Amino acid sequence: MNLADSEEMFAQLAARGFVQTDCLEQADVVLINTCTVRDHAEHKAVSFLGRLGAWKREKPGRRIIFAGCAAQRLGQQLKKQFPFLDLLSGAKEIEQFGDTLDESSLFPPAAPQGEILSPGLTGYVTIMRGCNFACTYCIVPSVRGPIKCLPVADILANVHRKVKAGAKEIMLLGQTVNAYKDGTCSFADLMNKTTEIPGVERVRFTSPHPIYFTPEFLSAVKDNPKIAKHVHMPAQSGSSKVLSEMKRGYTREILLEKIQELKAVGFQISTDLIVGFPTETEDDFNQTLSLVEQAGFSAAFCYKYSPRQGTPAAQMKLHPQNVLEQRLDILLNKVRSLAEDAYQAQIGSVQEVLMESPEKGRSSSNFWVQTKQAHPVGSIVRTEIEKADGTLLFARN
Repeated sequence: MNLADSEEMFAQLAARGFVQTDCLEQADVVLINTCTVRDHAEHKAVSFLGRLGAWKREKPGRRIIFAGCAAQRLGQQLKKQFPFLDLLSGAKEIEQFGDTLDESSLFPPAAPQGEILSPGLTGYVTIMRGCNFACTYCIVPSVRGPIKCLPVADILANVHRKVKAGAKEIMLLGQTVNAYKDGTCSFADLMNKTTEIPGVERVRFTSPHPIYFTPEFLSAVKDNPKIAKHVHMPAQSGSSKVLSEMKRGYTREILLEKIQELKAVGFQISTDLIVGFPTETEDDFNQTLSLVEQAGFSAAFCYKYSPRQGTPAAQMKLHPQNVLEQRLDILLNKVRSLAEDAYQAQIGSVQEVLMESPEKGRSSSNFWVQTKQAHPVGSIVRTEIEKADGTLLFARN
């Protein structure tokens, strides 16, 4: 999502004559687009901002823009802490970023020009912003606001632009992406409309919420081969008690039911898991371990609980760090073992691989596949899996 937001903001800078550079010393402007979902990410961004003070003093006219979720949360206190900061643009103001530049009087006016898009096989397309949930550990709703679905016509126009720039795969983005609705157009409808655009070979999406996987969605993905057979579905915990205290809106039983429905139509499922939520007992943690086994996730991103100021869970008593680290280590070992099993289970299957380099690409179910022969980058190669080594599949051709 931050990649998509960064592309949108850079397009506004490009319209004002700027080009991207990988060299800090060549830059006239630094745009820091931030995340605040975990404390570490926010600290990292603010620390980088602090180090830019010396860079700005080296050359008159250099500008610094601090944007995104951390900018939304910290606001004007950043300007007090870092007087050299030129411009703040919060996550709720992404769509008005051009106006923010103009109102600052620090940048030249925009001039009409061609499309400015980052190259790549995957085109990131935001379809909604914000979240209507109030998970007790999560700061996202307060920095991104409630759900706002973008008009379907605007989304499809954006897809056309991405394809024109070379994208073969489209990633539809939203905080609870499968809750999308624009008039009569549901998320399933939008996915089907996206696959109908010439040049689109595959459609993915992130990040969904379990309760929005509807029969309509299952029917759409079952009948459309261009919709990738992989979903990253954040489970967060395997304990119904903890899920309730997190205010996730579902139980362990509902989660497992949704997982089985998705697997029945051919999906591989990856997930996010949090260890050490303040109310998590040893039994709750063991339920998360058993969920991982029962669900058969192909991959999982595992995190220690990170308290975020202003959320209800931040007021709760924290577990000692050694408890968090021990539980995380146990969970990671379990996840690695099951991920290797998921790769081994693909041997003998036929996969459609989108080639991201001449001899390597990703299958529809999001497994990395190595081919014996070179294939054109961006092509879809249908091949049988011969063997697996760790988290890499090897094709027969």
